[in-house]
Amino acid sequence: MPIDSEANPQPRVYLETYGCQMNIADSELVAGVLRRAGYSSAARPEEADVILLNTCAIREHAEDRVLGRLSDLARLKHRRPELRLGLLGCMVQNNRASLLEKAPWLDLLAGPDSYRRLPELLGRARFDSAVDVRLDRGETYAGLAPEHADGVRAYVTVMRGCDRFCAFCVVPYVRGRERGVPPEAILDDVRSLAARGVREVVLLGQTVNAYRHESAGFGDLLRMVAAVGGIERIRFTSPHPCDMSDAVVDAMASEPKVKPYLHLPVQSGSDRILAAMDRGYTVSEYLALVERLRAAIPGLALSTDIIVGFHGEDESDFAATLALMRTVGYDSAFSFKYSLRDHTRAFRLGDTVSEAEKSRRLTEVIALQEETSLARNRALCGREFEVLIEGPARRGAGMLAGKTPQFKTAVFPAADSIRPGDLVTVRVDSATAHTLHCSLAG
Repeated sequence: MPIDSEANPQPRVYLETYGCQMNIADSELVAGVLRRAGYSSAARPEEADVILLNTCAIREHAEDRVLGRLSDLARLKHRRPELRLGLLGCMVQNNRASLLEKAPWLDLLAGPDSYRRLPELLGRARFDSAVDVRLDRGETYAGLAPEHADGVRAYVTVMRGCDRFCAFCVVPYVRGRERGVPPEAILDDVRSLAARGVREVVLLGQTVNAYRHESAGFGDLLRMVAAVGGIERIRFTSPHPCDMSDAVVDAMASEPKVKPYLHLPVQSGSDRILAAMDRGYTVSEYLALVERLRAAIPGLALSTDIIVGFHGEDESDFAATLALMRTVGYDSAFSFKYSLRDHTRAFRLGDTVSEAEKSRRLTEVIALQEETSLARNRALCGREFEVLIEGPARRGAGMLAGKTPQFKTAVFPAADSIRPGDLVTVRVDSATAHTLHCSLAG
């Protein structure tokens, strides 16, 4: 994460991010806080005076990766004892009692509501380990300008915390209760992004469509952001099905800048498992919402989250999930094996599905989604779409890549006149499950 500074600055910080888009946005916030406190960036850990890992606690795999990384960095600290090494974020909030035992070389533990105090905490860490994991119901980080990464797209956090308390999820315990960022602070950030050439903003929140600040709801916020000049596209993630109000649907349907793509987590296709997860909706209610969304928003692309192997999930429950996937026909899906998380309500229930069976089910979900994604993308052949150019394609020399309004990746031959941030019209010639292969229209 770059932090602009003068030549030969001191001290230097290296920031590494794990987890979701919320963590990416938090790292940009941290970078802004530290830059204003006189820190600059280090390109590599070996060049840093401070190393910070911004962590995730949603799934066990993310924590395992962080602990492995800490072991690597411990060798670096052994060679340079003056190096300060810290952990930030959800993993700290979730496992603060055990982390210093597992990694006694840590100098700093800071939870998601402690970033405003990081310069002070790092000063204390010169002398002894500093720990700040207080949750702050009033902290939205309004007024702190993040150090957004370069590019045509930027992430803007509009709310923090979650009030849903799904049985499998640790977020309310590590990020606290819901609170919305004041609209004017959000708009100031969006205006600043537009002025530096950002064309698309992604509004972030754990249950982003539950956003509220005083009398403004999320539908109101979408319309406010759409009024900012220079911003061409607006997306948001992740909404909760229960908070998809008429006002939000109407804003998506009537504001041209709010693009026809929606990530709508379902988690399971079984009413019994949805009730055990305490998701707050039934399969029929979810399908009715999908029908309402598709009727209101022509060309809508849907993605989702699916968990396999939750406590008590049997073969009939899993079959119901596959059936729901076929009924909805998602454009893409993020699929995971259920893992027990400390402090969640489901933790005490334990695991009832073996790892081998979870893996089998996950493989089947992925295979079905690959088949569906391929069919849906191939159905677009011959159609034209406006693409927001991001830059050179990852594969294929002389190719450019960008996103359609439905957030599908489109690649096509480069032209000298086309630059990142441009909007161009392409025609889909062929498709894979993940990419539209296109040519310039006209």
